[in-house]
Amino acid sequence: MSNLILNRDFYGQETLWVAKNLLGKVLKFSEYHGVITEVEAYIGQDDPACHAAKGYTKRTAVMFGLPGYSYVYLIYGMYYCLNIVTEGEGFPAAVLIRGINLFKPMSLSIDGPGKLCKMLNISTINNNVDLTVHNDFCVYDSDHHPNYKSTSRVGIKKGIDKLWRFKAL
Repeated sequence: MSNLILNRDFYGQETLWVAKNLLGKVLKFSEYHGVITEVEAYIGQDDPACHAAKGYTKRTAVMFGLPGYSYVYLIYGMYYCLNIVTEGEGFPAAVLIRGINLFKPMSLSIDGPGKLCKMLNISTINNNVDLTVHNDFCVYDSDHHPNYKSTSRVGIKKGIDKLWRFKAL
């Protein structure tokens, strides 16, 4: 693992590029460290599965902001999901973190965005955090670039034709 926290330029790239290149990077939240193994991309107001498809709201405001910020929301009234805002300010896009291989403080594979946030204790309190400047909530660079497969996004009803889910092999 590198000591280098991913910077805004990394997150400012095209969302599909960011999604694929987050695989193998290290998510750090508090005392937890884990290699990112699965992600999904949500891109702009033309993507019917993107929360910003209905426009700018209080909930989606962070998606219209600077890249590199956390977007954490509650689904089904019980599960939190962690996303990282991508592309440029004014264009709503983000990458959902779906899975990690935790290696600190324990070894554990976590699949599913709700399970991930529950295990790491991430909630909406952690929404709108600049991940490019916080040592306790960030993504570290890594030389690990795993092969991956692309599939349809899961848990959605619209935009299922997009192969924007990336899972490390």
